[in-house]
Amino acid sequence: MTTVQPVNETKDPIARDGLALNPPQKILIAGGVIAAILLFVYLLATQHVSQPMLLGIGLLLGYTLFHARFGFTSAFRRMASVGNGQSMRAHMLMLAIAVTLFAPILAYGTTFFGGPVAGYVSPVGVSLVVGAFIFGIGMQLGGGCASGTLYALGGGRTVMFVTLIFFIVGATIGAYHLPFWTEEMPAFAPVSLATSTGLGYGGAWLVSIAFFGLIAWLTLVIEKKKKAPKMAPLPSEKGWRRIFRGSWPLFAAAIVLAVLNALTLMTRGTPWGITSAFALWGSKIAAAFGVDVASWGYWQGANAASLQASIFTDSTTVLNLGVIIGAFIASAAGGLFKFTKVTAGNFAASVVGGLMMGYGARLAFGCNIGAYFGGIASFSLHGYIWGILALAGTFVALYLRPLFGLSVPKSNDSVC
Repeated sequence: MTTVQPVNETKDPIARDGLALNPPQKILIAGGVIAAILLFVYLLATQHVSQPMLLGIGLLLGYTLFHARFGFTSAFRRMASVGNGQSMRAHMLMLAIAVTLFAPILAYGTTFFGGPVAGYVSPVGVSLVVGAFIFGIGMQLGGGCASGTLYALGGGRTVMFVTLIFFIVGATIGAYHLPFWTEEMPAFAPVSLATSTGLGYGGAWLVSIAFFGLIAWLTLVIEKKKKAPKMAPLPSEKGWRRIFRGSWPLFAAAIVLAVLNALTLMTRGTPWGITSAFALWGSKIAAAFGVDVASWGYWQGANAASLQASIFTDSTTVLNLGVIIGAFIASAAGGLFKFTKVTAGNFAASVVGGLMMGYGARLAFGCNIGAYFGGIASFSLHGYIWGILALAGTFVALYLRPLFGLSVPKSNDSVC
């Protein structure tokens, strides 16, 4: 009997004989493919051609995230608890490739359709600090970050439905409160390593690559000092079949995710994001119950049109749906889709974690994808600060997880 890394965030690892996968769940695969085709055709018939293109990118994002179990929550937790930096080094590789692709696009590029291109460069202030710290705690309680919530949901982890619902609630409350945090609390203007420093995109790229290399080296030093347990292997096929029936190596997923984020930038003019759609969904639901969300400061100006239009005009919504369906297809291909048990502990943790992530993401101008991945790839200082504060929140959450019956890796574990 070999212990392997769990598909989800359950307390105990899943035990399997060897590392073999279950047979493909063909009916579920067919259902996922049909759902993707129907949504693609609908978007092609009713929206700008960029929307079905983004659905395709979303499907690939979800497929990649699930196959590699590419985590942000687990990466921070392993680093903070036992010093395992394998996933963090994958993050650094992903970011290195992303800045390499983003630099020329941001400097000279337009979208595939001739529109303007802009990275995620946001202010640095109290809102960012508080929001990122709250998000860091929330993702450790909720069982996944923004991308993790979507791909775990697609993989059948039942409690993530709870996390998503309260993620949406928290994001909606955060949207309502955001003017206070951005207008009443102190903040510095957005800082771009490329355009605010005189370095240019070439100089900012060199500084970024050097920083990523330093972080990767530090993780190796910490691992050696702490004698950190290795990440457990995942069940997988061998050879070319591994493409369709995971698991993928983390470095392979890092490369694919960076390329897909660059394609997102070239398709819609901004990088990959997730949580703005949650605020939109929650606000539309609130409006349906008679709440005057149109009067909120968050929904003034450029955001006002989104509130009035169909959610299918929102590119982030389309990407999110693609991630869920892509992860569903990937899990079914591996024979891994299965609804999981909901306990009082993980239910409560998901409620608290979802609320904290939703609220924190609005305050911090994004989540692990929009602020951390997209911000750093866009050479924004706020992306780096987001990562530091989210890691600080993770350290706090290590003491909170056991209160909800959630596990924390230990230095004497055989694997983490």
